Amino acid sequence: MAASSTSGKFRIALVQLLVGSEKAANLSKARALVQKAKEKGAELIVLPECFNSPYGTQHFASYAETIPGGPSTQALEEMAKETKSYIVGGSIPELDSDRYYNSSTVFSPSGETIAKHRKMFDIDVPGGIKFTESDVLSGGNRISSFDMSFCKVGLGICYDVRFAELGQVLTRRGCKLLLYPGAFNMTTGPMHWELLLRARALDNQVFVAGVSPARDDKASYVAWGHSTVVDPWGKVIATTEEAEDIVFADIDLGEVEKVRTAIPIGRQRRADLYEVHDRT
Repeated sequence: MAASSTSGKFRIALVQLLVGSEKAANLSKARALVQKAKEKGAELIVLPECFNSPYGTQHFASYAETIPGGPSTQALEEMAKETKSYIVGGSIPELDSDRYYNSSTVFSPSGETIAKHRKMFDIDVPGGIKFTESDVLSGGNRISSFDMSFCKVGLGICYDVRFAELGQVLTRRGCKLLLYPGAFNMTTGPMHWELLLRARALDNQVFVAGVSPARDDKASYVAWGHSTVVDPWGKVIATTEEAEDIVFADIDLGEVEKVRTAIPIGRQRRADLYEVHDRT
């Protein structure tokens, strides 16, 4: 069992879910894996990007839901209440008026919605892969963070991890953990997934976790997998391969200050020469 959050320590679980074409089956499987994560002491449980639907621009409209009010967010609220855990709902396609978004919702142990983040987006690798969510989805326009009983957490989705400035702003807001549900693919995943997670941890001297769907080689979009947790030193402390799995890590927030004391980049930045501004 994980140590109590009051000690500055807690257990995180990353649910690397194998997502199918039936939304109800995806939600049922997610609920079972969340319950399993709770039974092993997780206090913060994170699902992957597009955990309720296949990943692809051709699927977003047909699987989209309103937030709140849809079956997926209702299921997440129930999971949070049942397990008395913080639940980060990876992401789902969201319908708001006549626009679609790739959105993540966060629930407290009482089932209260405490955050929503909309992805800010696309990828186009010449000779590699083109996946323009903007063909269907609108981009978010807010930087997202939320408070838990043990620390503040920053939230991005997939491509958001590539922007170092976003991680810096979240860290300046006091976040000690950055979460990135993301479905990196077989082109970008092998080269960039772990590298980016480690870079954001090292840049900001915080814990970083990336949560992928499990790999389905028969899907039109094949995810890399390899859900991973990185510590403030840039070290991978928990990971997995491509199959459906739950990744557990025990987070000791004391490591944040320990690393920042050893390498005090926070107070050694040359603010007289350069600065990243939070405009929200």
